[in-house]
Amino acid sequence: VVFFFFVLVVFVFGVVLFLLLTKTPATHGYPVCFNLCLYNKTYFLFYNILAKIFLTSDKRKQHNLKKVKMIMSDYFSVPGLFVFIVGACIGSFLNVCIYRIPENNSIITPGSFCPNCNKNIPFYYNIPILSYVFLMGRCKFCKHPISIRYLLIEALTGIFALLLFHKFGLTPAMAYWFVFISVLITISFIDIDHQIIPDIISLPGILIFASSFCFLPEMTIKDALLGILAGGGSLYAVALFYYLLKKQEGMGGGDIKLLAMIGAATGIKGVIFTIFAGSLFGTIFGILIMVYTKIADTKLRIPFGPFLSLGVILYIFFGKQLVQWYLSTLAIN
Repeated sequence: VVFFFFVLVVFVFGVVLFLLLTKTPATHGYPVCFNLCLYNKTYFLFYNILAKIFLTSDKRKQHNLKKVKMIMSDYFSVPGLFVFIVGACIGSFLNVCIYRIPENNSIITPGSFCPNCNKNIPFYYNIPILSYVFLMGRCKFCKHPISIRYLLIEALTGIFALLLFHKFGLTPAMAYWFVFISVLITISFIDIDHQIIPDIISLPGILIFASSFCFLPEMTIKDALLGILAGGGSLYAVALFYYLLKKQEGMGGGDIKLLAMIGAATGIKGVIFTIFAGSLFGTIFGILIMVYTKIADTKLRIPFGPFLSLGVILYIFFGKQLVQWYLSTLAIN
């Protein structure tokens, strides 16, 4: 689990760096007053660090300085900060879902409470990210340590909201993908903890995200339906083949429904990419686990949901570019 957290953080950091180095900022059509950059010490700190790390060529120094400054201005803009805060607040709610849904408890009531002393947490001790930092990762009342995962999920959701805002602007596509990624985060951490993907999330998710043609210009009703069939059918075929071969289950039904949900959102192309990338991530993770534990067990149980989620998130941000690069590589060879 700790290694998965590390992989997830490295992946997000890599996405941020990729955007910083390759993308140019979008104005998103906002009035000038909303695009004012927050020129504060934090901004200049990040700006100087990036400049020192990446600007090594004297000939391109002036051009790259201007580019980095423009991109940093876009990320530290007032709308960007607002999007990150909203994303972090949603991340706080995702923590509730991750903790309560597997226990079949309501995600509405009661309010947030400490699982150790069961005391209700006031709203001013429940501010995303900041409360964890100010309380130094401990409950205010019983001083019991609070898992850093709460902070990680809040920050992770905020970062994804910011990345989607940078890529799509405030559009229906951004809202759609943010809800989709939020569901993936919830599913992934539940799968890590309990090795289950609750039907209460995946089944409604298939129906909800089949509306992708309403939010994404590249999707049609046909694409969504074929994506559901390809996603659910492909993993079901693999699971059935493994069962006939080994006479035991090798893949949970939750993964099948999750991939059907992914197919509803991305179509057949997204399903193929997700299976390939998720299998690659899962294989690397499994090999590293076996090397670390020195146990060469081919029956090692690893939750597949988080790796499918990583695969489809990679597709959302860089799917077309990676597919084009892969096809061009094949053509050259």
